[in-house]
This record gives sequence, structure tokens and C-alpha cells, in this order.
Amino acid sequence: MSSSQMTQARSKPASADGVAALDRAIAILDAFAAADRSLSLAEIAARTGLYKSTILRLASSLLRGQLLERLDDGRYRVGPATFRLGTLYQRSVVASDVLLPIMRDLAERSLESVAFYVRSGDVRTCLYRVESKHPIRYTIQEGDVLPLLAGSGGRVLAAFSGQQGEPYETIRETYHYLTVGDRDPETAGVSAPVFGPGRVLLGVLTLAGPSTRVDVAFLQRMKQPLIEAAARATRAFGEDASVLELAASDAGAERVESLNSA
Repeated sequence: MSSSQMTQARSKPASADGVAALDRAIAILDAFAAADRSLSLAEIAARTGLYKSTILRLASSLLRGQLLERLDDGRYRVGPATFRLGTLYQRSVVASDVLLPIMRDLAERSLESVAFYVRSGDVRTCLYRVESKHPIRYTIQEGDVLPLLAGSGGRVLAAFSGQQGEPYETIRETYHYLTVGDRDPETAGVSAPVFGPGRVLLGVLTLAGPSTRVDVAFLQRMKQPLIEAAARATRAFGEDASVLELAASDAGAERVESLNSA
């Protein structure tokens, strides 16, 4: 949080519609990252830009609602009510409701086909599919079974299922993989993983098309929006998407650097 944002957070007057206190309470909960077991009052203040007195006042309500817990050493951690809410959210989520709008957006932006694959033992299955609007396109149907260790989607699934060696080590570092003619000599694609709560691998998003149209340059352009789509889906499933957001940013910076050196 920048110094100007911190000043704004501290000086923001109480809202007439009563939402200011709620916004600040949400900011306190948002201060906790996936790696944090607990935070001190000072750490929460530093991350939110709120005065300690404000945090203590709001924490009282959060403690009563079991959204926060105060430990014996005075530190805070998220409370059991957040687990209950998370469970309710997970039960209410229908995978197609999350994935299909994201896939349609990506297909509209790229004008190519987008698929979501899941691992099924030693193969992968196409669970959802949004077709390209081009008359000549990469034809895979929902329910089709493909090899696991071929194609960008299979390689990413294998990487985040623990497959050792290359290219899987690099895939785990960059959170994507692109291939041209790996599974089929006439197709090319780029894929990124989608995670659920607890960083469980749910599947992969794949953007693919005929290699006569979908070449390496096109796939390089689409890396960032694809990884951003995977991050959006991961967030919607309730998991921290910061690693995917960073990977998307790195992919964008890599493309700018490539253009500048061209």
C-alpha cells in the first residue's frame, strides 16, 4: 500500500451509508496472506494503513463474529467462521459457472478455441470447450481423451502433478507452457494451471488452434491473457492467485522486452 493510500485509509470519514467500517473490516481480513499463520497488531496496521485504535475497535466485532481469533501472545489469526463461509462458497460454486464465462472472454479476445482439461489417471479429458469462430479450427470435443505427456495442456497437468525433469521444472516456475506440433503436427497451443482451495490442481486452461494460424508469435502474445484467465478462475474457486498474477506480469514484461529488442 502506497503512502497516499495509507493516508486516504486513515483520513477517510465515516460513510453516511455505513459501509466505511465494513470496508475497513474487510481490509483487516485481506491483510492475511496464505503464508501467514498469524499477524501482530503492528503488522496489520502496516499492511492496511489503518490506525491501531481503529483496528482494535473493528477487531472486537470480528472476534465476536469468529472471523478473527486473538492468540495468547496477542497476535491475530483468521477465525473459524471464515472456514464455514469458505465451505459454503465451495458448495455453491458450479465449475461451469466459473470457467465458461472466463473461457468465452478469452476465446473472444483471441478468436481461437479455449478448452479446460482435467487429469484422469494417465490421460487427460476435455471437460469444457469454447469453439473458435474461424471456419478452420482445432477440433476437440467435450469428453475427448488425450495423452497426458503430449501437448501444452497435458504437459502442464503433468508438471503440477509432480512429473520430474524438463520441461516440467520450467513449467512449475513459469506457470505456463506453449507447444507447436507436440501432440499433433498441425496444432499449437498454450496452457496454464487452475488451482482450488489448498492449491489443489483442478485442471488447465488451453488456448489452441491450427499451427498455420496459431504460430509462436501469436502464442507469445496470448501468454499473458491466458495466465490472467487462469488466475481469475483460481480466485473464483477460492484460492490465492498471486503466483499466477506474478507469472502473468512476467509474461507481459517478457513480451515488451522482446518487442523492444526486435
